[in-house]
Order: sequence, then C-alpha cells, then structure tokens
Amino acid sequence: MKLAIITHVIHIKEKNKYYGYAPYIREMNIWLKYIDNIIIVAPLEENILGKIHTSYEFSDVDFRSIPNFNFTNLSNTFCSIFKSPVIFWNIFWAMKEADHIHLRCPGNVGLIGCFIQLLFPSKQKTAKYAGNWDPESKQPVSYCLQKWILSNTFLTRNMQVLVYGDWKHQSKNIKPFFTATYSEIEKEVFSENKSNEIIEFIFVGSLVVGKNPLYAIKLVQKLIESGKKAHLNLYGNGMEKDNLDLYIKENKLGDFIVLQGNQDRETIKKAYQKSHFVILPSKSEGWPKAIAEGMFWGCVPIATEVSCIPFMLDYGNRGILLEKNLEKDFAHILEVLDNHDVFVMKSKLAQNWSHLYTTDFFEKEIKNLL
Repeated sequence: MKLAIITHVIHIKEKNKYYGYAPYIREMNIWLKYIDNIIIVAPLEENILGKIHTSYEFSDVDFRSIPNFNFTNLSNTFCSIFKSPVIFWNIFWAMKEADHIHLRCPGNVGLIGCFIQLLFPSKQKTAKYAGNWDPESKQPVSYCLQKWILSNTFLTRNMQVLVYGDWKHQSKNIKPFFTATYSEIEKEVFSENKSNEIIEFIFVGSLVVGKNPLYAIKLVQKLIESGKKAHLNLYGNGMEKDNLDLYIKENKLGDFIVLQGNQDRETIKKAYQKSHFVILPSKSEGWPKAIAEGMFWGCVPIATEVSCIPFMLDYGNRGILLEKNLEKDFAHILEVLDNHDVFVMKSKLAQNWSHLYTTDFFEKEIKNLL
C-alpha cells in the first residue's frame, strides 16, 4: 500500500532523515508499520533540531516539499496566492499516486487537501482532525469549512474522519478517536506514595496566549499565598516565555515556579510521575495530550471546559474543570487539597481512564483503518 500524508507540520531534513514535532511523528510511525510506500507533502525548513523533534522510522520517504504559507494578513495572503500553484500541484499528484490518502487537519495545507481530495472519490481516505470538533464552538472560518467538507458524505467519499470526542448528530463517516503516548508495559499500579511535603503542579505545552500558562501560574501563586507548599514546573517554549519570566521575577516566585523549556519525552515522563496535578487552562484544544499523559501517571487533571475535556474528566468526577474565575477555581483546588480521600479517588479514576488509551490499543485501531 502506498500512503500519501498531506500535512501542515513543518519538517527538517538532516542526514537523509526527515524530522518533525515528536508527538506527531511518533503517531505517524505507528501508521507506517502497515504500509509499503509513503509520500509526504509538507513544508520543509532549515531549522535546528531540538528536543521536541524526532524522525520517521521508515527507510524510504518520498518527501515532496511545499512552501509554508498563511493568510494572517494582506501581505501573507498575497504571497500565498503565488505559492498556491506548486502546493496544489504537489498535493494533487501525491493523491493521484497513492492507494490511501491521509489528511491532517485543521490547517492551511489540510484546507487545500480537503478540496483536492474531492477529485478522488473512489480512493480510500482518512482525515485526522486534531482540533476542537465541538459543533457549538466558535472557530475560524477556515476550520469550519474543513469540518463541513469532511463531514459532507455527498462531497467527500470513502473518508473516515477521526475526531476527538463523541458528538451528537454527526454524519456516518465521523469516528470518535484518541491519541496515545504510553504503552501497556508502561502501566504502573497506582501508588499513593507521591511526596506530600510539596504539592507538585505541572504544565506541558506551548507558552502562548491560547494555552494560558499565566493563569496556571496565578492559580499556583494564590495557593502559595494561602500558605500551601506548592510548586509549578512549566515545560515548553513560546512567545509568552519572556512575559512569564518577568511575572515570576516581579512577584518573587522563582523558588516555586520554574520555566523548564522544551524537554525530551523521558524527562517529562519523570516530571508527571512526581506531580500531583497536571494543569492546562487552554482556550481551545483537540485532544489535550498533556492532560491524558498526566492522568496516565495519576496526576489529577485541572483543565478548561473545552472540546472533549469534560468527557475526559467525566464532567469533574476524575478532575477539576476550570471556570476561568480565579477565586472559584482556587476554591475548587483547595477543596481537593484539603480532602486526601477525594484527591486519591480522582487520581485513581484519572489513571484508570487514561490506561484505556495505550499505544497498543491505538495501533490496533490504526490497523483496522488501513
């Protein structure tokens, strides 16, 4: 089988290997176990490899580079129009040569792919919609357009669309799905032996406004000011790093709140294992990987009520749903902290749920799709 992957993920080439954002590449490496040939259509840039990158585990990648583009302003839109012929050309021929077409959405490349796949109604196709599929959520027009095309079974034929969450009144080609990080053999029996001397919080994600890391800092700050021995580690980089660093310094929080930057998978795994809570006050999510990962190691999740998060947290039974009101959210966290039995119950429930979604189960589901 020849698989064509159409994606907006930026790639880097080094020593005849193609690298990209590690969680995405690891997921695709599972897909690649069941195919013979691969075509990847994606942006290729000369960036420096970092701890967040890994490579495809496939010996012969047919990589077809397209320019990175966006429509964020008039100048970029104008440039994108000139780039569009080569983008359309590469995507069209990759789809034509493939036995199975796989789109990664939402994104600018995914949007173009949504239109071009209409020309291949008889080919087997899958689309991974990694954003928020909630029909009631407010999203950019381009995202709504991709969702409409993908779910329209008259226009889009032979397509299985993998979405996060189980939503009502969906077309027959929409399949609730998930993302997995850890395997069956990594499961551990739940332990209540995490240190109780300091309450450990962990934030994993890009340091950008959309992920709202400042709100996580303010919540932990409020706990510290109330007399709790709390500590927060933030893993990731982004445009808000300098602002967060300044806030930490101005409020003399350096002994309690630390920006750890990007770290490798094993470092973050160990950080989850010693943490009591995983926190993500994000404005929008698809499948919040950091929340699922923290839950795998018994962290009580604290997250906003967006996308499939209420389902993941069983509407608060296995975590804390944030209201984005500092006083109310602080009170909810304090209530759990002051009742050890409640914390242990939520922690166990969180871990039991996350243990259902292993890479072993994920691989079986992918095999069925292909």
